Amino acid sequence: MAMHQVELPKKYHQAIVKWSERYLPDYGFLVESWDKYFPRDPEFKLCAYREAGMCSKIECGELEGQPKFDAAGKMHPEQAGHVLGAIRAQASTEFGSIQQHQLTLARAQEEEEQVWILRMMAEELRHGYQMIHLLLEDDWSGASDVSEEDMVEQILSMRTGSHILGAFNIDFDSFVDNVTFCALIDRVGKFQLAMQKVSSYQPMAESMPQMLREEAFHLAAGVVPLRRYMEKAAGGSHCVGTSDIQKAFNKWFPRGLEMFGDERGGGTNVRFGLKPMKNAEAQAAYVEEVAKVVRDLNLRFVRARLPELSPGDAQKVLDKILEDHGTEQGIAFDDLVHLPVTSFFRRRGVPAFEMTGWDGGTFDDVDAYLTHLGEQLPDAYRAGRDFKHYVELLTKVHSGESTAAEASRAMPTLTRVGGVCPCSKSVRWVNGNGGGEEALPQDSQDGVPASTL
Repeated sequence: MAMHQVELPKKYHQAIVKWSERYLPDYGFLVESWDKYFPRDPEFKLCAYREAGMCSKIECGELEGQPKFDAAGKMHPEQAGHVLGAIRAQASTEFGSIQQHQLTLARAQEEEEQVWILRMMAEELRHGYQMIHLLLEDDWSGASDVSEEDMVEQILSMRTGSHILGAFNIDFDSFVDNVTFCALIDRVGKFQLAMQKVSSYQPMAESMPQMLREEAFHLAAGVVPLRRYMEKAAGGSHCVGTSDIQKAFNKWFPRGLEMFGDERGGGTNVRFGLKPMKNAEAQAAYVEEVAKVVRDLNLRFVRARLPELSPGDAQKVLDKILEDHGTEQGIAFDDLVHLPVTSFFRRRGVPAFEMTGWDGGTFDDVDAYLTHLGEQLPDAYRAGRDFKHYVELLTKVHSGESTAAEASRAMPTLTRVGGVCPCSKSVRWVNGNGGGEEALPQDSQDGVPASTL
């Protein structure tokens, strides 16, 4: 299939370049050094790509078989609203991810891994560019009274703490966060992009193929370093241990689950032909895939510790350890990495604010549960605002001051903050001072926008 390249109008293109100077200052170095680090890959270009020859018939939902919509104005207003929510949420995640990764990019132990993450950040910039292309090339007035210009300004003004999805409002504490985020949170992105590839909104579907190709590299930028960490840990490395990886998984896996939206929702997206799966179904497929990643990491640990074993014997040793929760040939259950249960440390969805331990055990006392979390989460994360906010909400829920549903909604509300963006002088194309505020929607049972990465 052929791809068409599209560049944004000059003022918007320049605004994104200016944004990158603040949050991705190494972008120029990457572009100049691309051939050195990625000689076999096509040259990176900041533009939007649209895949030609995509299926033109709606592939799921009530309108299956009918022509896909090539313009927002041809959709039902509610349907267009769901698409618009998805585009805005997607754009927010792309720019938000860059801001998070920049915090700890320089802490990589290996130059190669640092450059991998830098490439991932540049491609996230292009993904955000792609979403802004979708915002600007269509007329969304039937779905929102906010102008496209204002939407773009809102997106470029967001910072960690004001993004639409919770996972993108959490600071990174070490480079272990960088790679774990790629392995877990970018994996959610892969699922969401794959589902949106069948979108009944044709421009969205045409935007997904290139994004999915790039997303594959993002996953590798997380999984490959994690494999190396596990093998080094098996050899006695004092740098990154399995306990560090376990705590990072405990921090990010619950947030990844929540990005699919409430487990009871997603039906509207399927009915409108925007996605082929409801939230719970997509989430379950994600859990299954992450479980395979965890098993691969543990198998690499076993084989590095016991290199004399055949692949089949290493599998048997791992299975025995996991079954007995004991020790086999010097490797203990606690030496490995384990996937937390899906109800652990959740603040949204069906298990929101349940006091469930990582292994499925339950707690009746808030202090006891917080002690458990203190043992299972990274120390630097517990010292930050995100965990403090969770503790406050959990305490209110279990004291009766708040319901779980109310606590789930008690997240930062984005307001229109024109001029706050560090690059505001080049970003502000909106006349006047704007003013007022708009509360963006939180996740709902139909997953708008939280079920659409």
